[in-house]
Order: sequence, then C-alpha cells, then structure tokens
Amino acid sequence: MRDSIPEHAGAGHPRWRDRFLDRKTRIVIAGLISLAAFWAVRSLPSGAVPRNADAMVRAGQIMERAIQAVRLERDRPGAPIDLQLDPNRTGLIGPEASPLTTTLGELEAKRSTTNPNVAGLIVYLLDQAGVKPGDTVAIGSSGSFPALLIASLAAAKAMDVHAVAILSLGASSYGATDPDFTLLDIYGLLRREGICSLPPAAVSLGGEKDTGSDLDSSARERMIQKIRAAGVPFIEEPDLEKNVAARMRIYRDAASGRIAAFINSGGGYSNLGTSRLALDLRPGLNTGISLPPAAERGVLFEMAAVKVPVIHLLFIKGLAMRLGLPWDPIPLPRPGVIRPPGAAGYTGFWLIAATYFVLLLILAAVRR
Repeated sequence: MRDSIPEHAGAGHPRWRDRFLDRKTRIVIAGLISLAAFWAVRSLPSGAVPRNADAMVRAGQIMERAIQAVRLERDRPGAPIDLQLDPNRTGLIGPEASPLTTTLGELEAKRSTTNPNVAGLIVYLLDQAGVKPGDTVAIGSSGSFPALLIASLAAAKAMDVHAVAILSLGASSYGATDPDFTLLDIYGLLRREGICSLPPAAVSLGGEKDTGSDLDSSARERMIQKIRAAGVPFIEEPDLEKNVAARMRIYRDAASGRIAAFINSGGGYSNLGTSRLALDLRPGLNTGISLPPAAERGVLFEMAAVKVPVIHLLFIKGLAMRLGLPWDPIPLPRPGVIRPPGAAGYTGFWLIAATYFVLLLILAAVRR
C-alpha cells in the first residue's frame, strides 16, 4: 500500500506558484503592465478631438478679438488698466469696490474667465445640450462675469446660433464694476465689433431683488438713465414670480417659442431665484434639475421646468476642475481645442487607465 505523503514533503522546494509570485517577480510584472499601459496611451489617435473642434477654435478667436477691442477701449488716458488686478490687460477686470459693487467676488475666478478658450468650452457645452446651427439660446448675464457674456456670444456666433441676452448691471467685486464701463457698455462695444448684431433683449439693475435698491442712489439713477438712453426694455420688478415671468416672455418672443438652451452666468436674483436648491447645481451642463416651489424659482429653474437644458456658469473653480480649464493663467492661452474629460478622445484613455489599475490590484491581491 502506497504511503501517504507527509505534509512536510517537498519543503525547501518552492512550487511554481511561489516562484512566479515572489517579490522580485511581482515588481517585474508591475513594470511590464505599466510599460504596456504607457504605450497604449501613446498609441491613442492624435486626431481624437471633440467633434466641434473647428467651432471651438473659431469661438476662441472671436473672444480673443473681443478682448482686444475691450483692451483698446479701456486703456485710454485717465483710466489705464490696473496691471496689479489685470496682468493680462484684458480690460475686463473692474475695481474691487465701486458704486456698482453688490457682493464680494474672487479675483482669480474673474481672471480665469477671460481665457479665450472659455468660449470654446461653451461651444462644447452647447453641443452637449443638443444645440444646432439656427437654434436660439437664451443668456442671462450679470455684471459679475463680463468675460462670460463675451464667451457666450462668441460661442453662439461660432456655432451660427441666435443669442437672446438679458443683462443685469450690478456686479460682484472685480466684475463690470466701473460705472463708466458697465455690462451694457461692453455689450454695445461687442455690437460695434460685429460679435453680436442685436441689442440686448432687456436690461435690469440687478442687485437686491433685481431693482438695485442696494446700490448708491446716484449710481442707481445714473444706470437707469444709461438703460433708457440705450433704448432697450428695462425690467424693474421686485416680485420674483412676476420678474421671472417677464423674462421668460421676452425669451420666448425673441425665440419664436423654442429655446434650445439657457446659459446663466453669475448669481443674479432673477436667474437663480431664492431656493437653496440653487446651491446643488453643478457648474456646466445641468439636466433633470430638481424644482423648488414656483415662488422660489428663478429663470434657470423655469427653463428646467419646460425641459430646456441649463448651462450654469457660476462656481468657476469647480468649472475649471471639472472641464479642464487652467486656473488664473498668465499669460492667457491662445485659442485652441480643449478636451474636457468625457469628450471624444478620453474614452480610450479611461478604459486603459481602468484596465491598468485592475491588473495592479489583482497582482497585489494574489498571495503566496
């Protein structure tokens, strides 16, 4: 009868599994996996760019041209550009405090929005929202981020999209806070430069309840005169529901009923409303937004209620982190193609990255 094999038999003779998975071998295998992943990423097609790359570049070029026009307008005798605040000399960074300042703002965020490629990013977001040439997009822009108004109009022009803008003149720190160069003045300059063809659909004072009641009284009266001199509709309605209804009516009339997307820039009372749900909005494209009660809804929520995609441009650092924009770049980048995570060209990268980490985890989990 064959004797059974003792448990200690073969001691001192490592099995193939032990030899294969010793420490040195694992290091070699991990290195080979890393090398394979590196070459796989390098082999991704260089032409894998967003499908709207041409429009993105055009939008950036249009915004760059607009900034040059603003620079020439602002850098005049007696009112030079403050290079401490605006080292890129865009002319789009206003004083920290002025008669038009309504709230505090972050200087680096304001400067980050002057990057011409923000216009290309808005092209990408509009495309993600399903906007096509010939469509109409609604824009609600406060004076807090004048560069975002320029970027939105540049994106619309590059995509051959009709833009309907309602402006509010109050601004947070470092926005369009110069009473001699308000958001309405910037819009007028853009019209003269051919970046937009129509006047704004309406203008409000912004600030407290969209009536400018928190502005200096002389500045408030001056802004009212400026709006009336421009010959554009003036919205001065403290009741949120009535204010929002008036804005929605203006947008629908200008769009002949169909609005393909709504772009909100800044934290205006009428655009955001009074609900804390506005704090849950993520920067960029939002769909399927939770709706607050009607009495608390701003235009953004009313647009969502009728299934209009919303592009929310407020938390700029979050926008930069999510969509791959540089933070406070000096000097400004030249117009080009941006590749936000999730855009064409990223799918292959993330597949390779996921495979790489899974293989390393499996290698680490196998025990001798």
